[in-house]
Amino acid sequence: MKGKLAVLLAQYLRIRFGRRWKDRAAFERWQERQVLRRLRFVREHSPFYRELWGERPLAQWRQFPMIDKAVMMEHFDRLNTAGILKDQAMEVALEAERTRNFQPRIGDITVGLSSGTSGSRGLFLVSDREQAAWAGAILAKLLPRPLWKGEKIAFFLRANSNLYEAVRGGKLQFEYFDLLEPIERHVARLETYQPGIIAAPPSVLRLLAEEKREGRLNAQPHRIISVAEVLDPIDARVIEEAFGLPILQVYQCTEGFLASSCSHGTLHLNEDIVHIEKEYVQGEYGVRKFVPIVTDFSRTTQPIIRYRLNDLLTEAAKPCPCGSVFTAIERIEGRCDDIFYMEKEIGGPLVPVFPDFITRSVLAASADIEEYRVIQRDVKSMHIELQLAADADRIDVERRVAASIELLLERLECRLPDLTFGEYSFAPGLQKLRRVERRWRLEASRTPL
Repeated sequence: MKGKLAVLLAQYLRIRFGRRWKDRAAFERWQERQVLRRLRFVREHSPFYRELWGERPLAQWRQFPMIDKAVMMEHFDRLNTAGILKDQAMEVALEAERTRNFQPRIGDITVGLSSGTSGSRGLFLVSDREQAAWAGAILAKLLPRPLWKGEKIAFFLRANSNLYEAVRGGKLQFEYFDLLEPIERHVARLETYQPGIIAAPPSVLRLLAEEKREGRLNAQPHRIISVAEVLDPIDARVIEEAFGLPILQVYQCTEGFLASSCSHGTLHLNEDIVHIEKEYVQGEYGVRKFVPIVTDFSRTTQPIIRYRLNDLLTEAAKPCPCGSVFTAIERIEGRCDDIFYMEKEIGGPLVPVFPDFITRSVLAASADIEEYRVIQRDVKSMHIELQLAADADRIDVERRVAASIELLLERLECRLPDLTFGEYSFAPGLQKLRRVERRWRLEASRTPL
């Protein structure tokens, strides 16, 4: 226990009070040294990576083959450095999901299971030391006050884990709120607990915001953190108004603690923990959108080296006033699988339409829209779910949304698909909210990206 605490404190102090780079080039030289040191360990201890890289010099690591979730799961047994078999880890993780007893371990290794929004579930392994370092990083980047001042945190999660429990200790109090529980029970617990920090998916924060507006929730945290789902502008506005606080974000997934908001509210990549290459994709003129390729130089048990995520991020156009050299992110758009594809008016390859284009078109149509989802069922049809203000004219709002989407597609020189409308129907729980969702598979030969 003392060893883990020492690691946690060392990581916390390094990130919270340690070196501040003012020069991006100097930072990148430091980062390169961290990556190469991790690669030397991985080549020695991971048979999968050793064979994948062959005899190529580590200095050429940017030319090494990329992997993704499918590759990681296929070679799980030989990729991890703890000698843990996939079947064994999956059995432990699924039992924890079934019993809702989230203390799964194999020896001193914590086992976790991703939510599987990309169609398949991923396993992750974290050692005690990595767990402590992760906790130190989380606390350094997200606590508004020094660690020794204490804090009460309410964390809303699909599944608890030893990883999240690692932030508990001393004056730091941590309470896990299971997303399977009804909102009424959450409100009752929050009223008793009175947390200073609430961290939850935006879909849950929206429910809490409604409880706050109706006077059923009186707890007044001093920090609200969005986790696990894409933070949509319509959710951010409602949540911030209800709690009277700016909302901060955490971009955390199986592959690492990838980004967090600074004191100015800007989301920055955590490039002092992970290296992220940017695979840029075609977008609006002057807007830089990219798919992140992650190399985590803080993990050894399950090495993440040149791991291509299925996410799409928009880089900020201007530097953040905080002065950080870490890349500023304008928006996490969601999964690449949720880019819509439309037919061109004059034929030819399908045209990608990014999720934020759809979001902006819907929200620009009417101020009466309180909730929405847009689902592309195939290249010729789009279904739009709306929840409107009580006194709104649904027919008029639907007409405005249709006109807004038609205007967008005219600008992109695309054919207008069949549009259908319905009532908003999403209920928060185990499934993550995707405001913009594509439900058909694009043939590889047809993708223009």
